[in-house]
Order: sequence, then structure tokens, then C-alpha cells
Amino acid sequence: MELYGYPLKAKFNQPRPPPPKVLPATNTVAAGYKNRIPYHPESFSMPWMPNSYYKAAALNPTLSPLTENFPGLPPTKIVPFISERPNGVFTRHTLDDWHRSNMTNYKESETTRHNAERLRADLTRTIKDVYQQAKRTQGESTKNLGERINDIEYWKSELCIELDAMIRETNSLTDMQKRLERALADTEGPFQVAHKCLLNREKRMGIDLVNDDVEKQLVTEIKIIRSCRERLQQCLDTVNSQLMCNKEARQELEKDLADKQMGHYIDNKCYQLKNTSRGIHYFKGVERIDATVSVPETWARFTDNNIFRSQSARAASAKLRASTESLLMGTADEMWRQFSKVNDAFTSRITETANAKSKIQTHLAKTRQEIFQLETKIQVIQKTIRDKEVQLKVAQTRLDERTRRPNVELCRDAAQIRLVQEVNEINETLRNLHQCLRASEDMLQMLVRSKGVLEHDLVVKNNSLFIDQERCMGMRKSYPSTVQILGYV
Repeated sequence: MELYGYPLKAKFNQPRPPPPKVLPATNTVAAGYKNRIPYHPESFSMPWMPNSYYKAAALNPTLSPLTENFPGLPPTKIVPFISERPNGVFTRHTLDDWHRSNMTNYKESETTRHNAERLRADLTRTIKDVYQQAKRTQGESTKNLGERINDIEYWKSELCIELDAMIRETNSLTDMQKRLERALADTEGPFQVAHKCLLNREKRMGIDLVNDDVEKQLVTEIKIIRSCRERLQQCLDTVNSQLMCNKEARQELEKDLADKQMGHYIDNKCYQLKNTSRGIHYFKGVERIDATVSVPETWARFTDNNIFRSQSARAASAKLRASTESLLMGTADEMWRQFSKVNDAFTSRITETANAKSKIQTHLAKTRQEIFQLETKIQVIQKTIRDKEVQLKVAQTRLDERTRRPNVELCRDAAQIRLVQEVNEINETLRNLHQCLRASEDMLQMLVRSKGVLEHDLVVKNNSLFIDQERCMGMRKSYPSTVQILGYV
């Protein structure tokens, strides 16, 4: 049995070229493999054995020189193996040379084996150190990846919590925006009603076209509604701006969360990679590529700034919702109070106009009755005048006939005196009757004129009552309630 590395017997007459005396140092071997590509994983399954080295050592044995001053003859001066003696015996070396050569080979073999054992120990230690260092380095990288995953999960949870809160706040602010829009639209009806009431009251006639308390309250209501509409519009513009800020903050959160999810997926995939995992490849020069854009401090600060911006937007949104709720309550209460004042003024005015109308109707009835009675009296006076005129005619006819008495018969007797007195009395009575007739006719004209005034005033009052009670109050009955103004329906 022959050992590996043991010099074999020479099989050739000519010697082989000398092999290297010693193996290269460990650091030289390491330096030689520094820029070499590592073996593929499948190469680890093959048995390792330096066959090439041992074959070279086996096929090229050499002998060390005997002394430093006798290096040996070159291959060209070797004496050919030809016997010059007669008996054919030729001796190249002595027995001492043979023993010394053997001892030298033994020592060189021991030295070589010792160096090989030391090299194997160094290689075993180096391989163990390489494996331990690789395991430690890979473990540290895996640990760092795990810590990074934990950081990403923490910020993901913070982003999810803030994003849910922002979504709820945005939805609440959107509901408030819809309430504001409905409230602003609901103020259009009362504004038109008040404006139409003013226009309808311009159609009043005569003395009823006055600047009464109803008109003043209507003007005040229009001013209040216009002021409320302006405040609601300003608040709606602010809400729209805040919704845009909330939307921007939400988009930043969603973008950051999406980036975190992708980063978490990639880091988790890297965390689960092992030496036996599939899909691992060489990417030469990837370690020299620095595609990073942040450091852990700026990375955490970026997400923290997004959360802080979202929290600030949520706080502003909540404050705006509270102020909007207060504005809705305030404007609704203000408009409702003024609406009640206008209705009270209308009710009072309608009652006052109705009372005036009732009194006018009473006076008109009395005036008509008086006219009727006065017309009857006038007719009686006229009949009396006619009767007196007939009586006057009789008396004057008598007097005229008595003037035709002859001579002494023309006596101023009692009959003559009485006839004269009767004529005078009848004339006086007729003058009085005519004077009474004229006075009655004048009074009748005054009564008729008063009747016309009362009738016209009654028409005016009826028109005012119709405008205030039917048109104005009829429209104001459909005024939206406080619930509608607040935007709850």
C-alpha cells in the first residue's frame, strides 16, 4: 500500500523537472482567491481532494542535494547508462550516498507532511472562521432586517390609525358640507318670501300704503337673511378649503402607507431568504450601487411629519365643524326669531286692519241707513211743498177772484185779511220747506260722499287684508322649519 504524497519509484531513465519545494503560504492562497468568483452551490456536493497536486508530486520525485557545495550534475552531463567495465558492472553512487539520500527524502517528506498538516489545520480554521463570520454577518443582516420590519410595522400601524381617523373626520366634514349646502339653499326660500311680501305690500292702495311695522320687520328680515347667507357661504368656502387640505393629507398618508406596505413586503421577502432558498442569483456590482434617498432619521421624520400634518388637519377640521355647527344653530335661531317677529307684526297688522274694516262696515251700514231715512224725509218735504203750493194756489186764486168784486164790494174784510195772511204764511212755510229741502239734499250729498269714502276705504281694507292675510301669510306658512334650516333633513 502506498501513501498519498510518498515518492514513487522512478519509471523513466531521464529525470523529470523538479516540482516546487514547498506549498504556497496561506495568505498567498487567500490572496489568490480574493478576486475569484465563488463556486456555485452545486459544487459543494462534490468531494474535495487535491488530486492534481498529489499526482504531480507522485510523478515528479526529486532528491535533495547532498551538500550546498555539490548541487548535482545537470541533466546534459549525466553519464549514459553504459557499462564500461568488462564485467558489465557500473556503480553511480556509493552506499553512503544512498543512505543519505533516503534520510534526506525522509526528512523532506516529514517536513512536507508537517507543512501540509499545518496548512490543513489553517485551512480548517479558516473555513470555520469563514463559515462563522458568514453566519454571523448573515445573522446580523437578518436581525437588522427584522428590526427594520418591526419599525415598518410600527409606522404602518400608526399610519393606518391616522388614516382611519382622517377618513372618519373627512366623512364628518363632508356631511357638514352637505348640511351647509342644504342650509344655504333653504335660505333662498325665506329670502324670496320676504322679498315677495314687500312687493305684494307695494300693491296696497290709498292710505293703507304706509311704512308700518310689518314693512320694517320685512326689511330687517331681508337684511338678516342676506347676512346669514353671506356667513354660510364664507363658511362653506372654508369647509371646501379644509376638505382639500384633508384630501391632500389623506393622499400623503395613503401614498406613504402604500410605500410602507411595498417596503414591508420586500424586506419581509429578504428576511425570509436563506442559502437554500430559490430565486437567489448573482448581481455583480450591486453593492456599489447606492439607490437610497433617505436615512433612518429622515425616513422616520418623513412619516412623522405626514402624521403630524394629518393630525393638524384633523384638529382644524374638528374645530371648523364645531364652528360650523354653532353658525348653523345661530343663523337658524336668528332667522327664526326674525321670522316670528315678522309674523307677529303681520298678525297685529291684520288684526288692526280687520278692526278698521269692521268699524268701516258699521259706519257704512249706519250711513246707508241714514241716507235711506234722509231720502224718505226729502220725499216727505217735497210732497209737503207740493201740497203747500196747491194751498197757495187756492189762496192766491181766491184773492185774485176777490179783486174782481165791483166797487164797494172791494171790502177789506176779515176774509180778505185772512187770505192775505194765509198767502204770507204759506210763502213763509214754502221758504222754510225749500230751505229744509236744500239742507236735506246737501246732507244727503254729504252722506253719499261719506258712503263712497267708507266704501272705498272698505275696498282698501279688503285689499290690504287680502295681501297681508292671504298672499303674504299664505306664503309664510311654507317657511322651512328650524330642522330644515339646520340641514338635518
